[in-house]
Amino acid sequence: MVELRVHGIMGTSAENLVTAVAAVDVAGDGVGRIVRPADRLMRPAPGPVLRAEGRSVPRVVEGYVWGAMTSGGVAKATWALLFPFSLANMAHWMLPPIPSGHRTARLLGTVNRSLLRLAALLLTGLLVSQAAVVSMDLLAAQCLAPGTGCLDWVPDWVRTTTSMRQVVGLVPVLAGIVVLHRVSTVAWETPAAPNPPDAQPNQRVELPGRNLVSDPDTPALRALHLTAALALVALLPLGGPFTPPAHGPALWVWVAALAVVGTCVLCVLALDDPRGAEPSTAGRYLRTVLGRVPRAVLLLGGAALAVAAGVITGPVPARMTGTGPTVEAIAAGLIAVVVLLGVFLVPAALIARRTWKHQPKALRPWAGGWMAAPVLAISALIGGGFGAGLAISLRKVVGSSGIELPRGYEQVTLLWGAAAVIGLLVAIPCGAVAAVRLLMAPGGYAEVDMLHAGRPADASAALRGWRAAGWQRRNAHRVLLAFAGVLAAGTVLSVTTRIADLHPPQWMDPLPTMGILTLGALVVALLRAIYTAAQEPEAGRRLGVIADLASFWPREAHPTVPPCYALKVVPELAARVMEHLKDPSTRVVLTGHSQGSLLVAVTAARLMDVLNEPERQRLGLVTVGSQLQWAYPRAFPGAVPHASLAELSQRLGTRWRSLCRGTDPLGGAVTTWDRQVCDNQLLGTGFRPDGTIGPLPAATPSPTGALVLGGDHWLPDPMRGPFTGRRWVAGVMGHGNYTADPEWDRAIAMAAGLDPEEPKSTLPWPSRHA
Repeated sequence: MVELRVHGIMGTSAENLVTAVAAVDVAGDGVGRIVRPADRLMRPAPGPVLRAEGRSVPRVVEGYVWGAMTSGGVAKATWALLFPFSLANMAHWMLPPIPSGHRTARLLGTVNRSLLRLAALLLTGLLVSQAAVVSMDLLAAQCLAPGTGCLDWVPDWVRTTTSMRQVVGLVPVLAGIVVLHRVSTVAWETPAAPNPPDAQPNQRVELPGRNLVSDPDTPALRALHLTAALALVALLPLGGPFTPPAHGPALWVWVAALAVVGTCVLCVLALDDPRGAEPSTAGRYLRTVLGRVPRAVLLLGGAALAVAAGVITGPVPARMTGTGPTVEAIAAGLIAVVVLLGVFLVPAALIARRTWKHQPKALRPWAGGWMAAPVLAISALIGGGFGAGLAISLRKVVGSSGIELPRGYEQVTLLWGAAAVIGLLVAIPCGAVAAVRLLMAPGGYAEVDMLHAGRPADASAALRGWRAAGWQRRNAHRVLLAFAGVLAAGTVLSVTTRIADLHPPQWMDPLPTMGILTLGALVVALLRAIYTAAQEPEAGRRLGVIADLASFWPREAHPTVPPCYALKVVPELAARVMEHLKDPSTRVVLTGHSQGSLLVAVTAARLMDVLNEPERQRLGLVTVGSQLQWAYPRAFPGAVPHASLAELSQRLGTRWRSLCRGTDPLGGAVTTWDRQVCDNQLLGTGFRPDGTIGPLPAATPSPTGALVLGGDHWLPDPMRGPFTGRRWVAGVMGHGNYTADPEWDRAIAMAAGLDPEEPKSTLPWPSRHA
């Protein structure tokens, strides 16, 4: 029996993954590593035998280590700066599903995807333009102007030489564009079956993650994003998009820049054929037109516009008048697109409701399938706030009061100041109420008494953990919605004062100061985190949590995001499983912890399409501390719908097991729901062995103290025991150390299709190092 483990977020060491004091690579390319336990001579060693079928079954323990794809080094640490882009891209995968054969839903889906791509384009333009405001206006035009006391250590010849100031202004912007281009060209894909086959026409329900594919539009989208950003930068020294130069070359450059931006917008709206499966769509033809050479011409043309605009404006002015109008126009367009997406998502979610209305409330998508709109709003506001915070922080660093910010930045500080105050006013009472309810609420989890019978101290600690973890799982999406709502309230306030040209009343005077402090803290904290991550590997893994969560999703709405690791991990896992299954006497069990549970579920779904029936019977799945029920189907109903998990369960039968703890704030049950305790029996509804969904037999206690309900194994936390010959971990473990629980081996045996009965022997199990 081969046990192939996959870790979750934050990465892990190879030794921890395979539970050994040493590990050695046995396959992989150094980025995706297949490891095994090693002996003292660093040779692959066999794993501990599996006690099942009344005998000892030889077991090989392998692990797939993918943490190097999301953390490690300065380059990956700076990916945190692309977090707004990653959120915008992730919002695409949160769109509601499109019911088969519903034309209105299909039209709404097309509109929503187009709006997301347009919002992503505007977000790129906003961040690049804000970076250009910092380098071209605040630094080159104002700070380095002759006679200013700003940066007095700079030589006078730099201030008096116009070309040098233009270089200082343009080079950082062009360098940033090059970095964005390089990031968007990195891919972790593997040549071994990068995309799954198309669904069969008679296939009833698609399996999890079938639409997680490499988008062929990414190169074209990348060129359009960066070209539009360069064209917007060209508008800054020319007076902005609403005030054309009087005459001469400047006017021609201004017209060309606007034409390029408009063309990029139209092309981005037309690119909507993710799999390239419909030759009749405009996206297929446009992708053909935007080949390698046209893309290079576009990028060179955009760069030429930005350079020409900086050169033909002559001497660098004391202050660029086009910065404010350009940034405000982009921000206004982005806000309008977010609002439109929120409006069009309402009918799309109502139509999609037919796909989940029969499900219990706890399994339905968050916010009724409308979650993409608040996530996109958070992305836009964080992106705009980070750019404004960078400019404000720079002015504070150089210590020059003569530097003037674009007028729109006043509204940004007002926005974040109002959001900070509203957030505090909402968070303090809500946090107090939640704390009181957690501490004072009586009972609530009868499972605790069943899992910790006769252990009152363990039961008390477990009950506190169950309450806290349950609150987090129930309210995680509500916290996100509240955050989006707070930012939206601040946006309404700042936009209203800007449109009406109102001066805020005196009682609002502290809000801009609060906003400046908030934005400064945001910038300083992020830059410090990046520096620390580049210096310390452990900190890099902690920062990698952001990339681990957002980078699972392929580039779709936004091309300039960290590469999707699922496009490499899933095919390589599938290839490794198929290699092991070539031996007809070998069984393989895929085990995934946390985020790894999603990876192994998608891998198992892919294998269902390529394995024959005898091979499928030798494949098992164990998900550990998984979010496959409470988070992923509810946040991404179009990519990992609950129905797809039911289909996967039908194909695997009892060979899908799930280890869960009530004290785990990140993981939960996967195959069961609507649990209740009646007459000291744990009952529930879930996936049944015959492939149907319905009430399940009462949970059975295992010899290790766990409760097995359907495919879910509820583990006591703190552990029962200690057990002779077993590793012991004291205290509440929550989301970690699942391999230490003795129920792990029983779940592995059941997933392998074996009877978990242990040999009839009074001898203690040998230790792993015996």
